[in-house]
Amino acid sequence: MRGPHNIWRLIRTGATLERTGAMGVVLEAFNAPKPLRIMARSIVWPFRWLGIKGDQNMPPVVRALSALGPAYIKFGQVLSTRPDVVGGEMATQLRVLQDRLPPFSVAEAKKAIAAELEVSADQIFSEFSEPVAAASIAQVHKATLAETGQVVAVKVLRPGIERAFRKDVDAFYFAARFAELFLPGSRRLKPTDVIKHFDGVVTGELDLRLESASASEFAANTAKDAGFQIPTILWQHSGRRVMTMDWAEGAPLGDNDALDAAGHDRHALGSRVLQLFLSHALRDGFFHADMHQGNLKVAANGDIIAYDFGIMGHIDEYTRRVYAEILFGFIQRDYQRVAEVHFEAGYVPADRDVDEFARALRAVGEPIFGMDATKISMGRLLNYLFEVTERFGMETRTELILLQRTMVVVEGVARSLDETLNIWDVAKPVVGDYIKQSIGPRALASDLMKTAKVIARFGPRLPGLVESALIAQSTPVETPPVRVWRYVALGIVAGAAAALGGSYAALLWL
Repeated sequence: MRGPHNIWRLIRTGATLERTGAMGVVLEAFNAPKPLRIMARSIVWPFRWLGIKGDQNMPPVVRALSALGPAYIKFGQVLSTRPDVVGGEMATQLRVLQDRLPPFSVAEAKKAIAAELEVSADQIFSEFSEPVAAASIAQVHKATLAETGQVVAVKVLRPGIERAFRKDVDAFYFAARFAELFLPGSRRLKPTDVIKHFDGVVTGELDLRLESASASEFAANTAKDAGFQIPTILWQHSGRRVMTMDWAEGAPLGDNDALDAAGHDRHALGSRVLQLFLSHALRDGFFHADMHQGNLKVAANGDIIAYDFGIMGHIDEYTRRVYAEILFGFIQRDYQRVAEVHFEAGYVPADRDVDEFARALRAVGEPIFGMDATKISMGRLLNYLFEVTERFGMETRTELILLQRTMVVVEGVARSLDETLNIWDVAKPVVGDYIKQSIGPRALASDLMKTAKVIARFGPRLPGLVESALIAQSTPVETPPVRVWRYVALGIVAGAAAALGGSYAALLWL
């Protein structure tokens, strides 16, 4: 699937951008140098007739991405949250890709429900609406349960979406391997690993059972978060291609006019969106990784309602601590500490100069902090940081790709609500609280408790393990004194393990 035939798909991508008029718009939005614009369009123009025409009623870029398929639509969804990158007008146009794509018919949706749940959709639902939202992978219907009268949202995968998405991803793999082969400088970025990560994330989105599980876990983690709601999953009416949940009533977070008319404080909403994301990522290590406006609503009481849990991010506790220290270091403008954390985590090769790296980071941070609040940007910081780490030989950290991408998306959402929002002021208390809890005496005690818990689990096996170790280590060549000291050392280890396990058990008893 990932052979040279994918060259055709890549050529057709460029041809579609040119035929729909999107090529010039994209190059203009990204401020591409004039020579590059001329060269790019000269290369693609002869193949223009091979491009997909698309829906001529749509704006050029939306028209091109919609015609090219689900993976390209996902890319457009990310750009729709970045008016500071693509401009306000294009960002507004791209929001159509979030939940207003051409739908498939109600008849097809009901057919998919019957096939998945093995019960006629008309038996389950007394009412079943036309699609209320249609995105790249699935669409949503508003329905009423026949048995209870409960109003629910029913999400159904698009017919044939798995095959369509696989074609796109295969072309991406081919392009990544082509780049690694012919552009040695790109190998540091691990393009194939990046595409593999993207593939795994969206493949998970194609199984709605996994999304239901993610929603359930996310709801448990955030149950005590003020001003935040998660719809409840109805497992008995959900499966691989169908998911049913509570209906979320509220104003779309991307509709500022509706939010103003309802009397909501957009500055407070923007701050809360960013703080919730940081809290979920750092506190729980499990966060909503697709938090664009199309997946967020505001309830009448001002609560933010999140839905669409197909893409969730997970980072382990060690990585969370490293990332928090880096972010907090920038907030505090402690560039020396930021540099040291990069070296301690192994992100930057040990043979580089830490002081020189700190000075390079200062050159990144200081200009940003000197900007007006409306121009301060985490996205800008990540871009500049990327340039610096490239110079110092840092490889792409695939485990952080989704976190960084989501941070850029969430920042774009917050800025769309209030462009004067000071990102650093909003982030500081959340990151600072996490640093206090994860680094220091309290964190050390917590780590010891976790270690004791693991050791306690092996408590019944410790005598046998120690005896086996003693027998294995008692060789004829050992002199009696050496053997005695070995026994003593093993005894100390076993005693310490038993003590830790006993302490943990005693704490549980108390």
